[in-house]
Amino acid sequence: MNSTQSSSRRPKNQSAEEHGAFYAVTIFPLLILAAGVLGFLVPGAFAGLTGWVNPLLGFIMFGMGLTLTFPDFGMVARRPIPVVIGVVAQFVIMPFLGWFVSWALQLPPELAIGVILVGCCPGGTASNVVSYLAKGDVALSVAMTTISTLIAPFVTPVLAVLLAGERMSVSGASMMMSILQVVLAPVILGLLIRWLMPRFVNRVTAALPWASVVAISVIVAIVVSGSAAAIVSAGLLVLVAVILHNGLGYALGYGAAAIFRLVPSARRTTAIEVGMQNSGLATSLAHTYFTPEAALPGAVFSVWHNVSGALLAAVLRRRAVSER
Repeated sequence: MNSTQSSSRRPKNQSAEEHGAFYAVTIFPLLILAAGVLGFLVPGAFAGLTGWVNPLLGFIMFGMGLTLTFPDFGMVARRPIPVVIGVVAQFVIMPFLGWFVSWALQLPPELAIGVILVGCCPGGTASNVVSYLAKGDVALSVAMTTISTLIAPFVTPVLAVLLAGERMSVSGASMMMSILQVVLAPVILGLLIRWLMPRFVNRVTAALPWASVVAISVIVAIVVSGSAAAIVSAGLLVLVAVILHNGLGYALGYGAAAIFRLVPSARRTTAIEVGMQNSGLATSLAHTYFTPEAALPGAVFSVWHNVSGALLAAVLRRRAVSER
């Protein structure tokens, strides 16, 4: 989905652009859902792929880096306040919502860790496409996603230890090194390649959404294949937790932007950035350091936040945006 976010920043044909973006956030979740069903029905097919979760996430983040350019960071310098508000809201609202939902639903420790990890992760890359469809501020969305991703190696472990430390047997330092390796390093590498070889990157960006969805689909299939028992016993509970976490994130993100009097398009973007998470990272961390059950909320979130994002965009784009 990352190349779609790039093209949405520089649209050439708006109707074709909207069609492609809507396709990305509606068809892709169905493909990811199909991968999850496949992992549940034939778990043995993915039993030998458990070591591929981190490399696949690194590939997805490398694709995100390929869609970035250095001028994208100018947004932070030109309009720092909306970016700071969005990023702070991202790392305050969603982590504590993850803890609250886990407590309210009395989730088992493994599932609670998974939900909290989802909340502690940065914004998801698909949020840029959803912001575009919802008539939000796309440049602001890209800036928020980029900054939250770049600081995640240092913020995510601290939040995870703070909110789930009593359930965790891993140190924050180990988690930080993992995020540096599978998130920050691939993003920076992709950004540098985009800068050094722009013509080559422009030729391959059209394939990046499909490459990314294949990668996240395989991750979901691997996680589901190792969590069949948890799905049977607690699948509905996990789905309820994910829906609450995601939906409350949208609402509180919009509320935070309204409190600080951001313009309506920025409010929409902030809501989407807060509600949509890099659940692939949460899945990877849970799979690496905890049990397959702990990775289940991230896998479910990967499907659901795209579905809810498409629905939210469809509702918001029918409502006029006044910037006064």
